[in-house]
Amino acid sequence: MDAAVDTYLSTFAELEQAAASRGPTWVHGIRTQAIARFAELGFPSTRLEDWRYTNVTPITKVRFLPARADHRNGLSADWLDQATLGGLAGSRLVLVDGQFRPELSSLEVLPCGVHVSSLAAAIETDGDFIEARLARFARDDESGFLALNTAFLEDGAFLRIPPGTVVERPIHVVYVSTAPGDPTVSHPRTLIVAEDGCQATILESYVSLGTGTHLTNAVTELVAGPSAVVEHIKLALQAESVFHVATLSVYQERASNVVLHSFSLSNGLVRNDVTVVLDGEGSECTLNGLFVGNGHAHVDNHTTIDHVKPRCSSQELYKGILGGKSSGVFNGRIRVRPNAQKTSARQTNKNLLLSPGAQINTKPQLEISADDVKCYHGSTIGQLDADALFYLRARGIDKDAARALLTQAFASEMMDRLRCEPLRRRFEALVLTRLPARADTEESP
Repeated sequence: MDAAVDTYLSTFAELEQAAASRGPTWVHGIRTQAIARFAELGFPSTRLEDWRYTNVTPITKVRFLPARADHRNGLSADWLDQATLGGLAGSRLVLVDGQFRPELSSLEVLPCGVHVSSLAAAIETDGDFIEARLARFARDDESGFLALNTAFLEDGAFLRIPPGTVVERPIHVVYVSTAPGDPTVSHPRTLIVAEDGCQATILESYVSLGTGTHLTNAVTELVAGPSAVVEHIKLALQAESVFHVATLSVYQERASNVVLHSFSLSNGLVRNDVTVVLDGEGSECTLNGLFVGNGHAHVDNHTTIDHVKPRCSSQELYKGILGGKSSGVFNGRIRVRPNAQKTSARQTNKNLLLSPGAQINTKPQLEISADDVKCYHGSTIGQLDADALFYLRARGIDKDAARALLTQAFASEMMDRLRCEPLRRRFEALVLTRLPARADTEESP
């Protein structure tokens, strides 16, 4: 562990020698503070309760080099269409190995005042606005990975939706990892500011080109102003050789409404940390998650919904589908502060194990410090229903098709929850291609 930490500290020192070309002084201050915090925290170990079931040793044993986008890497708009949700109407911002690629992006005419650009460019043109928000909600004392992302902050995506603006088409941010040779690491950073009374749908996709080893260490901060309505979808589609660690921090003000969807369809090591702070009276949030594991995949989901102010509500449903010898983790925490009276919170985790070698560790939690609340949590783990299988086979449907139908039915509820109709149709087709295949469903431990 110490050697891995020292490698990143040395790399940081080398990069900071060119600090003049890496942004203004205040960005340098954020990075310096974060690297000091990373040196203190290091990488998490299984001795920590929140990392008990996720061993990051495979990450710390690899010497990752900072990724640098190669404009000759063969990427094209056609490849992006095939690798993501091709043909989706709306703006698309593309970053390759953490660097903005304008020639692959397509920013359509947006409503007046809507700002969609690379984070590095936005820091140059709107520095005061970003300085007041960047790294204010995803704190570097929460995780060594988060601190590492902030320390290597360089580029990413910036979205600002002005007050009262309705963005009718989705805004799509695509992060591509290439890893052409030696193992590489990128630290994508996304800042989304949805101001008073606006409405927008934002999709973040993570895909990979080739089969090289890569670490994607991503952080997204989403700030929802009073009465803002935001739908945010995260899609992880990276290759098995890619390690994916991601943090999503959401801060909600009065009467805001945020819906978060997480689709983890990668077959490597995946860790998703989601924190939502309901800091405005009457705010609402919904968390929907679907994670699919196949082969030897490991997918870990940790969520925290923090009810700070009264009369807020939250709903959470995460579903896991695990085949082969894959493993999954769901750790969901609902926290209700003393002043958060009239809170309504509901949390459910449902898991489907398709093979004897698959396993899930689930831990729903309630931490309630108020006395006038309605809170519920629950978790289920099971296999395909034998009676339903018998019913389908009795009507002439073979075993494999029957199993596929029931698995699809289990997953379909999560696609149905997408508000955006064009996205819903594309996700239905995409998810079906990622469900565990027959060979994995019958694999022995």
